[in-house]
Amino acid sequence: MPKSVEEQVIAIIAEQALIEPGDVSMDSTLEDLGIDSLGLVEAVFAIEETFDVSVPFNANDPAESEFDITNVKSMVAAVEKLVVEKSG
Repeated sequence: MPKSVEEQVIAIIAEQALIEPGDVSMDSTLEDLGIDSLGLVEAVFAIEETFDVSVPFNANDPAESEFDITNVKSMVAAVEKLVVEKSG
């Protein structure tokens, strides 16, 4: 059975944080998990590659991006939205 979007996003975030997926909580922020700006960019690239989507993320000004990186839950929701829009 294919993994859910949530499971895949958590796996990508965990890989960047060098922790087990089970240690990633939906309320965790990237900062909580020790992911810096480079790790965030790598996670965005991995999400794009995994889901074949284009993430509206501006690495130079993350606050101005349409991709919500507030916490893991918001990132999962944003990816789910992109996947739905793509399959539209």
